[in-house]
Amino acid sequence: MAQALLFTLCVMLILPRVESCFIPKYLYVVVPQTVLPQYEITKVDVSDCDRSTVRITVTDPSFTVKSSGAIVASTAVYVGGRGRTFSVWAQEDAGPGSEMEVHLVHSDLQRPQNDQRFLKRSKRRWSPPPFNILENDPGPYPKEIEKIVSDSEAIQDVYYTFSGPGYNEHPVGVFTLDRISGMLTVHKAVDREEFPMFILRTRVFNSKTNKETDLPLDIEIHVDDVNDNAPEFISGLKYTVLEQSKAGTEVGKVNASDRDKENTLHVKIRYTLKTRLDLFAIDPATGVITTVTNTLDREVKDKHEVIVEIKDMFGADNGLFKTGTATITVGDINDNPPTFTKASYEANVKENEKEKLILRIPVEDKDLVNTENWISKFIITKGNENGNFRVDRDPKTNEGLLYVAKPLNYEKNKNVKLEIMARNEAELSGTKAQWMSIPVDVAVTNVDEGPEFTAPTIHFTVKENQPNGTLIGIYKAMDPETKSSSGIKYYKATDPASWINVDKVTGELRVANTIDRESNFVTRDGIYNITMKAVDASSKTGTGTVLIHVEDVNDNVPTVPVSELLLCEKEGELGSVLVVAEDKDAPPLSSPFTFSLPPDNDGTWTVTRLNATTATLKHNKELPTGIYSVPVHITDLQGSGETQMVPVRICQCRSGVCLAKDRSTSFGGLGVLAMLLPLALLLLLCLLLGFFCMTKREKFELEDTADYGGIILKSNTEGRGDEVDVSLIPVPNSVVGEITKGSVKESFKNAGYQGVKSMSTIGGQSMNGWMSGTDFQGHSSSQFDTLGGQMVGSGMNFDNRQFVQDSTFLHNWETNGMYLYKKLGYLGTEEDGRYADDIAHSYGFEGVGSAAGSVGCCSDFDDSDNLDFLNALGPKFKTLADVCKKT
Repeated sequence: MAQALLFTLCVMLILPRVESCFIPKYLYVVVPQTVLPQYEITKVDVSDCDRSTVRITVTDPSFTVKSSGAIVASTAVYVGGRGRTFSVWAQEDAGPGSEMEVHLVHSDLQRPQNDQRFLKRSKRRWSPPPFNILENDPGPYPKEIEKIVSDSEAIQDVYYTFSGPGYNEHPVGVFTLDRISGMLTVHKAVDREEFPMFILRTRVFNSKTNKETDLPLDIEIHVDDVNDNAPEFISGLKYTVLEQSKAGTEVGKVNASDRDKENTLHVKIRYTLKTRLDLFAIDPATGVITTVTNTLDREVKDKHEVIVEIKDMFGADNGLFKTGTATITVGDINDNPPTFTKASYEANVKENEKEKLILRIPVEDKDLVNTENWISKFIITKGNENGNFRVDRDPKTNEGLLYVAKPLNYEKNKNVKLEIMARNEAELSGTKAQWMSIPVDVAVTNVDEGPEFTAPTIHFTVKENQPNGTLIGIYKAMDPETKSSSGIKYYKATDPASWINVDKVTGELRVANTIDRESNFVTRDGIYNITMKAVDASSKTGTGTVLIHVEDVNDNVPTVPVSELLLCEKEGELGSVLVVAEDKDAPPLSSPFTFSLPPDNDGTWTVTRLNATTATLKHNKELPTGIYSVPVHITDLQGSGETQMVPVRICQCRSGVCLAKDRSTSFGGLGVLAMLLPLALLLLLCLLLGFFCMTKREKFELEDTADYGGIILKSNTEGRGDEVDVSLIPVPNSVVGEITKGSVKESFKNAGYQGVKSMSTIGGQSMNGWMSGTDFQGHSSSQFDTLGGQMVGSGMNFDNRQFVQDSTFLHNWETNGMYLYKKLGYLGTEEDGRYADDIAHSYGFEGVGSAAGSVGCCSDFDDSDNLDFLNALGPKFKTLADVCKKT
């Protein structure tokens, strides 16, 4: 407590004094962590005030001020580590008030007993309360704040260091600390709104050993606020209130803020209106603007500008302030009905005209344009009982547009008096006025018009099948001016079925052709429609409609419309089908029908009526599948009818469909064509084959590369077709077996050997000897094909002239003949499986891209002829090819 009083005394000595009632501006008091009730915080010195008139108040209700000036706690107050702040006001009646900010600071005077680094002293300067400096203090600088003293300084030579914001961190250079004395000094002014507090880490070291003698200490330096910021408007000052609003209606709220320290008078704003106080008011504490009258009229003035002042210190003389202009827009209500510019209107219209604009009706409305309070809506309240008129609105001008919706008749009404009301989309409010109406006089002008039928639509009734010339009725017209039918001619305008004749003089309608009620020209209700036209002497016309109701007669019998009824066969059961009959006549001349079998039926079938139009037909004994015609006698309700032959198909079914339908064996036209089509295709094939055989291909030369490898030899000699030995044609596999069964040796001699007998030697032996010494009988057909295929398939011509002339061919056989001879002998000693892996085989396909191409009988044909279809002609063509080769 002594420390607190000493600290208070020091502060009071530093603070300046004034001539009037004075209390210090700031007061720092060290108190326990929890202040108990009746604990005296401090005593306010009011010696400079008039004691008889001075009033001292406290802003914090936890504290009270006694008459002696002592401030005591009224309840238990927890201060905590952050402290507590409240204000004390002293004010005389004759002078301004003075505020003192009281800062309660808690200081823990106890330290842990087991920490040997602390000296046990009764006064611990190493734990000072937070220091305070005044923001934007004008100086002079530097200005000492307080000394920092460590306990270790009493027994050691020490020096101090510190670091943190305000010294070596931003903002640099605000504070310094004397290394030896520990004096904390401030060097320049600080803005609290930017730096409300500084925390500096202070350390103490032994001057000789440079070792820390005490724990580091964080020093808090609080920047005390001064009222250096005027309040600011937060949002725009634009508001709207409806016209004629009651006094006290909220218009809007002025939002403002102050950068100074919160929860102080520096930020407590007072709101004041400077203008238009006759219309508006503002709450000084909340800034809510309200109306003070109900006379706001948008049509008189739709906007009001009000100057608003915001001032801190809750409006005190020393408070800072700003002003702004608030714009208050007066909203519209529908307090003005539309008014007409004239007292009445007149219009003219010709008879028989429709959908024509005859009058524009302008209106005026003081309410806000293009809103539901201004948009007009016109209603015909009188004179439009027949619906001849309608009123629309012009969206651009807001005028009423009076139209003739249905033609008027001068002879019936020469003048029409209307009454039209103008109103808005929105209902009237805030006014006693009513919607206004105006009279409109419409004069109908006479026009020479065509004849008119006695009725726009007339009905006649006639029975169907009436004889031609039967009178149906008379349909006449008259001139609307003279009310006479003289000189009027009558004609048909439409008669879809040409059933009616019209007498052009009398207007009589007679039957011209048989009228059938079941015709498509008659509606489901039995009505036949024609249109009549009447023409007067001046060629003016009038039209009318005749509806002829055709009465039904019983001229149709019931029939079964389906071509065939399906009866699915079920094992062990007798099946049945439904017979549905139709009658084109209408009831009671049609259904319900009666179904029965002829008296002479054989009892195979029975029929039972199911409903008015359907009967069940059932067979009474097992019947084979097939088609049966069952005679069923069907009559209508009047007893008219005949026997119908009902076709019934009995078959095995799957999913309600016959598996195989029995058909007649007789052929129709399509059947004959189906049989002739294969014959026509066969004839076409023969023609193509003949064309293929007779066509002579152009010769083409093979490039002589002089390197044949003994496989393919060039041959540019073509003999006549009848000179070619058929044995040289590659034999199909199907024929190989037949050749094998005969004398292969004999065949080869008769074919190939005859062509080479004049050649001297092949591989050192005579050809004749080689042929004779080779036992072809012991070899299979595949061996023979291998050898023969090499000779024939390679393009050899066995003409002896070719052997002599072609030295390359001779050279090949001289080189390879002996090898082939030995190879055949070697193979002859092995089993059949041996040469299956070891010798060359004849293949019809040599691979894509082969230089030799196809080695078949057609290898000399060019690919562009597209004869691939010959490879898939089937066994019939092969048989035909065999016949050709044999001949």
